[in-house]
Amino acid sequence: MRRRTFFGLSIGAAIIGATAAALMPRVGQPKQRAFTLQTVDGNSFRSADLAGNPYLVFFGFTHCPDVCPTTLFELTALLKDIGPAADRITLLFVSIDPERDTAARLKLYMTSFDPRIIALRGDALQTKAAADAFSAFYRKMPTASDSYTMEHTAGLFLVRADGRLQGMLDMHEPRETRLQKLRLLAAS
Repeated sequence: MRRRTFFGLSIGAAIIGATAAALMPRVGQPKQRAFTLQTVDGNSFRSADLAGNPYLVFFGFTHCPDVCPTTLFELTALLKDIGPAADRITLLFVSIDPERDTAARLKLYMTSFDPRIIALRGDALQTKAAADAFSAFYRKMPTASDSYTMEHTAGLFLVRADGRLQGMLDMHEPRETRLQKLRLLAAS
């Protein structure tokens, strides 16, 4: 009986691992990352506008109680630490909450962070298309107060100037690792 249980657990683990691997973005593989969103000033912003430039993308929302503001504050500090190299990276914050994140709300929210970070928003379909372009996860979760919050990918997607995914920036990594990743991105 132990052999059967072990075999069943092994098969289950293999299926979960394969599913997770299929959902994770693959470093270095070309992928069409086509999207069209709007800036807080109402201007159209297309993925094509990023051609030939390294960039990073963070998916979040303004009602986020901790992960989003903490990530944006830490990103602001990292950009200061890498100095002029930060100017070579296009930084995007994409709202995953089109229902509440109006242009005015996003504009006000972003005043707390580095002004080089471009806040983008779209309708529900545009938001989904942008998230799908990066294999980012998000979903609405009801709360006890008849409201909702959002679950979402917490890492930042790093995309080289040639359009290939360099990897992810995880705010739980050592600071020097994060700085090195940003320097490498700026040099791509």
